[in-house]
Amino acid sequence: MAINATEKPLGKVFTPDYQLSIPSFQRAYIWKPENILQLISDLEEACKSPETPYFLGSLILVREGDTSFSVIDGQQRLVSLSIIIAALRDLEHDEEWMRLLDALIVEPGDKLRGITSQPRLTLRERDAAFFREYVQEGNLEALFDMNDEDCSSNAQRNIIANTKQAYDALAQLDEEERHRFASYLVNSVTLVIVTTDDLDGAHRIFDVMNMRGLPLTPSDVFKARAMSGLPAAAVDTYASRWDDIMDPLGDDATRVEEFFRYLHLILTHKPATGKLIEDFLSDVLNQYLAGHSIEAFIDGILAPYAMAWRILERPSDTVLPDDVRGRLEALNDYRHHEWKAVAMWALTHSFRNLGDPEVSFFAQRGSHSARDCGRTADPLGSHDRQRLGEILCALEQVAGVDMLNRRSAIDRRGHTAAAIRDLDKGFPVRLVRGLSVSAADRAGALIRLHGELQGDPDLVRLLLVRANEQRAGARIPRPRALAVVPIMPLDIASAASFSSWTADLHDYWMYRLGNMVLMQGKEGQIDRLTEYGRRRDRVLLRADSCRFPLTKQIADFNECTPAMLEYRQKETIRLLAEYWDIRYDESHADLTSKPPEQLSGDAGSRQTRGSQRVTIKQVVAAGLLIPGETLVWERPRKGERWLVTVTQEGRFRLEDGSEYASPTAAARAAGGRSAGLDVWKRTSNGEKLSDIWKAYRLRTR
Repeated sequence: MAINATEKPLGKVFTPDYQLSIPSFQRAYIWKPENILQLISDLEEACKSPETPYFLGSLILVREGDTSFSVIDGQQRLVSLSIIIAALRDLEHDEEWMRLLDALIVEPGDKLRGITSQPRLTLRERDAAFFREYVQEGNLEALFDMNDEDCSSNAQRNIIANTKQAYDALAQLDEEERHRFASYLVNSVTLVIVTTDDLDGAHRIFDVMNMRGLPLTPSDVFKARAMSGLPAAAVDTYASRWDDIMDPLGDDATRVEEFFRYLHLILTHKPATGKLIEDFLSDVLNQYLAGHSIEAFIDGILAPYAMAWRILERPSDTVLPDDVRGRLEALNDYRHHEWKAVAMWALTHSFRNLGDPEVSFFAQRGSHSARDCGRTADPLGSHDRQRLGEILCALEQVAGVDMLNRRSAIDRRGHTAAAIRDLDKGFPVRLVRGLSVSAADRAGALIRLHGELQGDPDLVRLLLVRANEQRAGARIPRPRALAVVPIMPLDIASAASFSSWTADLHDYWMYRLGNMVLMQGKEGQIDRLTEYGRRRDRVLLRADSCRFPLTKQIADFNECTPAMLEYRQKETIRLLAEYWDIRYDESHADLTSKPPEQLSGDAGSRQTRGSQRVTIKQVVAAGLLIPGETLVWERPRKGERWLVTVTQEGRFRLEDGSEYASPTAAARAAGGRSAGLDVWKRTSNGEKLSDIWKAYRLRTR
């Protein structure tokens, strides 16, 4: 078995030298939005230091031919990198940049050299055509128009969700920032390519690399440096003390690195640069070594902040006061974790005994809650509870508004650094930069709440949880499985209870908050029910669903009408605005009573369309489709030719007279194909509908 290993930048991997394929026995693509967003965030930080490479791990490949390789380890990263590059290509205006980015994920081919055009990476058979057609070949507009029902596998659903999230995150960058990001991705992101000609050998390599010889964590490095600065008589004592502090954090290297990254930010007010070990040693630990005060660092810094970190990870198990515990549990609902640094600072400055090894902040088995601990005279050493509550409340407000405005990781970390800097200066919470929300951010968040929220069920679930808890006035115990389900079905054509609905109204409300409720169980459980009464009764059948007042509310409506959904939409937005304290502006005007178009002027230039679905009506209003013109879908193999006419109202009319508010709906009605943007073309010049949709997105970006 010949084994070869070499380190290469990504730009040397996505070339004709490596024709990569995922074997059928491999698991599917399972990365979720939080995984790809974390990768983008890490790369954004890393590209601030372009001279420092970013190591993305190893690929284990089995050689199948001169340039053909099967991927044994590395599928999740390769697919995600392809998605990121596809999003960068779609956001690009410069044709040369577009060509270069395209060549990274699709071999352009060379007839002179006999090289055929094909994707650099081929997924498992079930998902290969889907990934090639919509991601690698640049048909993102059609992808953005899809629903879960248009997918035949969970991997395809993950591809859609991750592509939307990657697109939205990268759309927040300006052109110069995206070029810098793309250049760093190609030239400085490195991988170790391990190749062999034997499949069994590749699996043995995989086992050895993943199960043995675990690398040193930052904690191991910092501990070794710290021990070197202690007197010989104190080394054993403080080595044991270090282990007692750090062992409860677990042995997950990523989590430990995150802890030290936030600790570095807290102590220096500087976001990480991607060189954690170097930065922490030079900015923090070396100062204690020089001052011969390593003991003070371990007892006074490491111990309390490590305990704070543990509290943030398991707030429900602590003996903290109920209001503090509830705030921390709420903060853990957010997918981004920059808030943790501020919360660590707040806890450490609010409990004097946080680093005391004799004091437990966690409930012991057999105890009931913080009330048991309260029988003694404040063993936690708490002080200034009001300030702690104000900080945590403001922190969640910023986390929620940043989430709705799709703020980048760089912005979020900037908020964190500014907040800790001002908190260290003793500023009142209301004056702390990084814990305040601007008028533009407030307006932007409300605009997002008014709009469609397709393709991000985790966000919708969080929003509905928050709105229901605001309505209930307390946190609501959640069932283990909690799904977001629409009140209306996706298809109302055969539903008598929706016979008075127009296609336009259905299309408008389908993906808005007013049409969504929380239900115990998994997603899709009422998809096959088309009548409103049956859907409502199935939702209310679950006792745990009725815990949520906005869900229970549908029992009071015997019909689903546009007025009902509009009422629910307004109420949900009002509850969310009250929860995050963004309902009123500086003059105490109620912003929730304003339509989105009035708010857009206050939102400033930060608002981007992102991956939000584009409608026919919007494209017609922009003049990119002309009422009366025809579009065609040719299917020569089936001998079919379908025509639609664009109506003045922004709909597609088939030849039988039926009208549809979306290209996908028209395609389903005609030939059963779901990807409407991918099949309809102008009869006048053959222009694809997806290209017209992209032109609209570029115009409104």
